[in-house]
Amino acid sequence: MNINDVQWNEQAREKILSDADKALQDAVREAAGKHSGGDRNEVYKFLFEKLQPQFIDFEPGPDLSKYADAIANGEFAAD
Repeated sequence: MNINDVQWNEQAREKILSDADKALQDAVREAAGKHSGGDRNEVYKFLFEKLQPQFIDFEPGPDLSKYADAIANGEFAAD
């Protein structure tokens, strides 16, 4: 067996991705409730601080910026 053969099975991969999506959705929902129409940088900071402790080696990408912009522009309705 080669180390490259060691990986999560498809069911585990789907669960990991689903959990990550839920964490992102929860953070965006909370940010929209607290910061809708607010400062984009504050929204980004809020999202980063909510998500960073939940992931190993968290590196925010363009998605975080996209959602911060949408929240700051009032494009999300809080549930």
